[in-house]
Amino acid sequence: MLRFKPSYLLVGLALSGYHLNSTAAGFALFEQGASGLGNAYAGASAVAEDASTIFFNPAGMTYLEGRQMVGALHLIKTTGDFDDRDSARAGTRPLGGEGGEIGSLAAIPNFYYKQDISDQLKIGIGVGTPFGLKTEYDKNWLGRFQAIKSELKTVNINPSLAWKLNDQWSFGFGVSAMWAQAELTSAVNLGAAESSINNKGKDWGFGYNLGAIYQVTPDTRLGLAFRSKVEQHLKGDARSPFTGLNAIPGRTLNTDITADLTLPETLSFSSFSRLDDRWDLLTDVTWTRWSQFKTLSIVRDNGSNSILGETQEHWNNTLRYSVGVNYRYTDTIKLRTGVAYDEEAIDNNHRTARIPGNDRIWLSLGASWQYSPQTKFDVGYAHLFIKEARIYDDQQSPAPGKGIIAGKYDGSADILSMQFTHQF
Repeated sequence: MLRFKPSYLLVGLALSGYHLNSTAAGFALFEQGASGLGNAYAGASAVAEDASTIFFNPAGMTYLEGRQMVGALHLIKTTGDFDDRDSARAGTRPLGGEGGEIGSLAAIPNFYYKQDISDQLKIGIGVGTPFGLKTEYDKNWLGRFQAIKSELKTVNINPSLAWKLNDQWSFGFGVSAMWAQAELTSAVNLGAAESSINNKGKDWGFGYNLGAIYQVTPDTRLGLAFRSKVEQHLKGDARSPFTGLNAIPGRTLNTDITADLTLPETLSFSSFSRLDDRWDLLTDVTWTRWSQFKTLSIVRDNGSNSILGETQEHWNNTLRYSVGVNYRYTDTIKLRTGVAYDEEAIDNNHRTARIPGNDRIWLSLGASWQYSPQTKFDVGYAHLFIKEARIYDDQQSPAPGKGIIAGKYDGSADILSMQFTHQF
């Protein structure tokens, strides 16, 4: 029986032709607006600076007047490589190399639109990619029987509503329709020879998001935001050049398949304080429930209901901490900086080649230029320092086996974001 890792369903991006490794814990993407990148997304659910608040906290729309459109583009360059430390070959097959450069260049767009229904009621819609990751190794690398390519593309459509109760309280609600498409490839160990397998699947999943903002004083507000889980029931097919088992429905590598994946819920608490005429202070803590990612089963959908692969997971819930400051240099120019610490969901004992990430530190800079009363431009840059990630993944049994991946990963990421905001 083939055994595949749960990272079959690792996330890529579907709004452009480029791909990336995840820049946050697990396979989450924080890049949902460029104005917040300069602060490392500190204060994201409280700042309500533009319509990108639809994703971070829809209640923030009550702080915006009139009609507003936001378009953002994020360029993400990840670098990563594997350093072998006594890996073992799979059976009698050659060991292979270290996999080459597994990083890539990505371009992720976001779009938001918001308008007023009344002074108290606002509506809006956002489109983006909340999760994203792609890893791809050389086809002849030493871990090819465990992973070569892992990718899943998502698009999230998020219509939202906000209501201002009074001068202190605002509330928001949104629904999410998320499209996902997954692909995984790996080599297949046939003992005396090798083949390959490609698995693809897609689905629509649905969820919701809630938010509240409390205006503590005229200069300070607190934001609380929750995004629900989204359950994906992917349907697709597995295809392999090896056809020797095609006549056996419970063993064939060429079949329709299904796989369930739950994208996790998040809870964020943020603060925004205007300290004086020049300075703002922003903070954020975001919790993500990765622990419910426990098992991934790939099931043959050909009447046999047999398992093509199943893996038990040991993911952990994570916290992300960030703090940032703004400085109003002039009436039209605002400078930003921020730092964040982002925990990884996977520990050293359960890391796989499909998701080789680790804890990371964000250092961010940014600026806003109010070009006119109606138009604003934002730019932000962040460098992510990713902690060395060690791996020991023994899959030598059952025979003929997939070998042992032993070693460490080194990586980093750079993000450049640009945003155009226009008030109608």
